[in-house]
Amino acid sequence: MRPRRATLKDSEQQARIFRRRSIVAALFVLIMFSGLIGRMVWLQVVQHDIFITRSDKNRMRVEPLPPNRGLIFDRNHEVLAENRPTYNLTLVREQAGDVGQTIDRLINILGLPEDQHEVLTQRSRERLRSYEPALLLSDLTEEQIAEIAVNRYRLPGVEVEAQLIRYYPDGEWMSHVLGYVGRISQEDQQRIDTSNYAGTHFIGKTGIERFYEDELHGKAGVKRVETNARGRVLREIDRTPPQPGKNLTLTLDSKLQKLGHDLLKGKRGAIVAIEPATGAILAMVSEPGFDNNKFVTGIDTKSYAALRDDIDIPLYNRAARGQYPPASTVKPYMASAGLEYGLITPSDTVYDPGYYQLPNDSRRYRNWLRWGHGRVDMKRAITVSNDTYFFTLAHRMGIDRLSSFMHKYGFGEDHSLDVWGAGSGLMPSRDWKRGRYNQVWYPGETLSVGIGQGYWLATPLQMATAVAVMANKGKWVRPHLAMEVGDKKIAPPFENTPDDIKLDNSHWWDLIHDAMENVMTGSEGSGRASGRNLQYRMGGKSGTAQVFTLGQKEKYNASELEERLHDHALFTAFAPVDDPKIAVAVIVENGGGGSRVAAPIAREMLDAWILPTMKSSEEAQRHARQNENTAQRIATGD
Repeated sequence: MRPRRATLKDSEQQARIFRRRSIVAALFVLIMFSGLIGRMVWLQVVQHDIFITRSDKNRMRVEPLPPNRGLIFDRNHEVLAENRPTYNLTLVREQAGDVGQTIDRLINILGLPEDQHEVLTQRSRERLRSYEPALLLSDLTEEQIAEIAVNRYRLPGVEVEAQLIRYYPDGEWMSHVLGYVGRISQEDQQRIDTSNYAGTHFIGKTGIERFYEDELHGKAGVKRVETNARGRVLREIDRTPPQPGKNLTLTLDSKLQKLGHDLLKGKRGAIVAIEPATGAILAMVSEPGFDNNKFVTGIDTKSYAALRDDIDIPLYNRAARGQYPPASTVKPYMASAGLEYGLITPSDTVYDPGYYQLPNDSRRYRNWLRWGHGRVDMKRAITVSNDTYFFTLAHRMGIDRLSSFMHKYGFGEDHSLDVWGAGSGLMPSRDWKRGRYNQVWYPGETLSVGIGQGYWLATPLQMATAVAVMANKGKWVRPHLAMEVGDKKIAPPFENTPDDIKLDNSHWWDLIHDAMENVMTGSEGSGRASGRNLQYRMGGKSGTAQVFTLGQKEKYNASELEERLHDHALFTAFAPVDDPKIAVAVIVENGGGGSRVAAPIAREMLDAWILPTMKSSEEAQRHARQNENTAQRIATGD
């Protein structure tokens, strides 16, 4: 039997296996290729914007362009606040990595005190966003800049940037009215548009700088730059330029402001001068003052503590916020209220034995002149500042009508247009006392208020505003500090201006003005010593405010009291009487008698403002006469 041949290879079966494997491999390759294509489509098309942004971030950076802060000028275009170039040190937390370690290196490199670590750490956190630069140090020296440049590789996120910084040429005597700028704090960031302050490290903190912050700051811009892997800028791609802040022209006269500062030098007090016709504040002095330049770059702890703990409170703006009893300066306003309510006539008289007594009351409310002025009418009562006359008037008027009428002069309210932080004072009433102390109002308290004492408190700004209204014969113009903001002029009429004070007989204003002029020039005038050799008509009223209350039988003796228990000296005035150009309020804390201490200061302020104008007017008249004579000679052929 012949043996079967064995088959070693089945070509047909292998072909089938090959085809199946080829199909599977092709499908696998197709699936993988499809996945790759899908991934590419996902990355290149669907997520194109995301990855192009990431790519740009690796090579491009957006940097803020802070605007230049607007300048501040006085009415004569003298610079009050300017910008000076300086170099600042900033840190971006996002780039710094370990912030604490970076700050330690910085302190070591610059040789700063160890206690600066906590300060710089706090400053690094003042920006809410970690990618925004936080200001660490200002006004770097050339040596510090060089040290940072040499060690830059050790200080990630730290940059030296050139920027303009605020400077106040007349810091000490303009400090309260201008205020100052300071570092942007976390509290500040709650009230600002942080995107508009990107790259800006300073913001107005007080005064005019704070009130007109939006106008002075401007709008931030941005620029895009290309960088290398180490973050070094290679080129600028494009930019949106910032809009600089608007310049601000104030109504202040820097020379008059400086004079007020010199007159109060070594004293505690305030002076406010207003142009009655426009409400323009010509001077607003508060003494003692401080150097506001120290606050711009960050005042050191020791210096700030010295200012904060100073017994004379130099940081306190007495002119706008200080509250004092207005004392006898209110007597002309009381007289206008008495006339309007029909409680007195100009010819009515009151006999003054040296005191006043309420009906069925044994207590004596004494006149400042112990033996009295005898019989006085309205004009003489204002001239000699008689208390008994106004005790009588206050009792007849009652606290409700008295308080209501004094609000018309602006007492108890802040009517300033743009004085940051201005106080409202206190104009007491029956309802106020019930709400404040849950007590009834007593008739004796009305008498004290009737001569500007007791609960009545007013700021120097309010006193100057009231005497300006008196000078205007009841016409109101809100006091303001800004004359121009950019190209926009600031001038009356202003919104929310109080109603003018109208008296039934307009001639009564002239009678009160005559009485106030008699204060300066009359033989009995309380301010006659300061009214000598006047070259213009001046109306005024003195005041002496008690710091503490005397007992019924006690007598005030300044020589037995420490200086801070002496009376406050006050004086309000306006001039010329027939065409008022300036109204002034002066207070000297613990200065004593108003006519002796405050009146001479008011006189010098008025002289400084009025006399140069009078001389210019006389010079103009002289030239006019010369021109007229020349024209006549030409006409006659001489």
